[in-house]
Amino acid sequence: MNNKIFKHKVKYLAAVIFAASAMGCNATETPQSTSKSSKKTTELYDESWESLSKVNHKPDWFQDAKLGIYTHWGPTSTANIGMKQAAGWYGLDMYMDKVYDWKTGEVRLFGESKESRPSYAYQHHVKTHGHPSEFGFKDIIKSFNPDKFDAKEWADLFKKSGAKFAGPVAIHHDNYAMWDSEVTRWNSKATTGKDIVGELSKALRERDLKVITSFHHAFTWVYFANAYNFDATAETADLYTDQHDLTDFKPNKKFHDRWFAKLKEVIDNYQPDVIWFDWWVEFLDEEYRKKFVAYYYNKAKEWDKEVVINYKNTSFPSSTGILDYERGRPNKQKDEFWMTDTSPGAWFYYENAKFVEPNEIVDILIDIVSKNGLMLLNVPPNPDGSIPQEMHDMLGKLGDWLNINGEGIYGTRPWTTFGEGPTRIRHGGHKIEKQKIEYNDKDIRFTKKGDDTVYAFVMDKPQGDIVIQSLSSNLTVLPGKIKKIEMLGSNQTVKWQRNEQGLVIDQPSSIPSDFAVGYKITLLHEEEVGIGGEDPGTNGNGD
Repeated sequence: MNNKIFKHKVKYLAAVIFAASAMGCNATETPQSTSKSSKKTTELYDESWESLSKVNHKPDWFQDAKLGIYTHWGPTSTANIGMKQAAGWYGLDMYMDKVYDWKTGEVRLFGESKESRPSYAYQHHVKTHGHPSEFGFKDIIKSFNPDKFDAKEWADLFKKSGAKFAGPVAIHHDNYAMWDSEVTRWNSKATTGKDIVGELSKALRERDLKVITSFHHAFTWVYFANAYNFDATAETADLYTDQHDLTDFKPNKKFHDRWFAKLKEVIDNYQPDVIWFDWWVEFLDEEYRKKFVAYYYNKAKEWDKEVVINYKNTSFPSSTGILDYERGRPNKQKDEFWMTDTSPGAWFYYENAKFVEPNEIVDILIDIVSKNGLMLLNVPPNPDGSIPQEMHDMLGKLGDWLNINGEGIYGTRPWTTFGEGPTRIRHGGHKIEKQKIEYNDKDIRFTKKGDDTVYAFVMDKPQGDIVIQSLSSNLTVLPGKIKKIEMLGSNQTVKWQRNEQGLVIDQPSSIPSDFAVGYKITLLHEEEVGIGGEDPGTNGNGD
């Protein structure tokens, strides 16, 4: 055979083999993984739950983080200017000239006369902007002006709060992308000149924070269904989705393709460490869900880092992501790591918003961590992109508390029991924060590090001696004797005794914070003896 032809065929064959090995998610190895000197595995996940269940879906860095921040902000914030009540679903509510149940499509009737009425958002919109057939949500988008947005200022504040990761709501139900997109024209770069996701991601990483992007656009199919009775047309279907019946909850293929394309674009361009999903993903075709999970985790292999997927309800199998409770948490310790997303007030900006006190946020964080969870805290910026002063103050105080007590929060794992005391959540789950939960100094929460350190948090300023019944001398929950007890953030000597009543700690003369008080309990770890079969105290020969 001619030598040139032979070489050509060898090169061709090599190219074919390389292309075959690189195609799709069904590939098992790339050429590098066959190298004996390569220690890094490049085996890819295929688009099956069986394959994807092998991923490390709860990496240590995420379990160690305990606190993250995300931001509900965008055109909906602008729409809420002048509103006297929160309207996080403004884009759905503004098209209700008659309030209807979006789950059934039935018009709701009010009062003894059983008459219909328009929604508050619809009334506000007509009064402020005009009829939604003439000024729709597409026009609200044009009004969004984030001229006070400063990514570095945001990142500094989030760092100060003690959060270990942060990021924006990348796209909410309103289908507006907060990044520089080629997939959709309805994006922040095109309409405002700002790449919110890009600028904030860069600023966060410069401060050693990991990046979360959240996606809520699966619900867009339902959210804008009624807009076709007003300003939506075929020309704006890329915003409002294709026209369909109110109760047709099955998105078409075009919607599925766009849903995935937006995710892929953010993954490719910004490499988020965490992708968080709101509900309704569970109603999308399973093949698209598997396609996303495989794509994201395979890209993480390419980046050589561990990433996280957060989900609600039944969107994904528990072996592929971490379950999220919205404004809620369990009332008991969970074996499987979990998280909750919550907000100190409304999700989006609205005038005269009320925020909970920092003490409540600290207590919720401690309770979450003690039960093997993580808190994702929402920060609702003003429409112009500035952060409300109340949030500056709250995040500053949260950060101050974590500077003192973070040792007992970050990097910890749940102890034998999450806590003790009279204050308990009724029926843990989603949105249990509607319950008014106020912890007192009899409520204790626990965390641990290794087998020789337990942390006990007294959830309010001690009004007397602290009695921790779970650590009484009658119980054997501790793996060793107590060696030392210290108050986190304080050099004062901690006086204590352990008896049948419990571990009794003298009331402190002062505490380093106005919020929960943390104690570090160091144990004297006793090594086992006789493991080799020898009799302790002999010459080791059993004599």
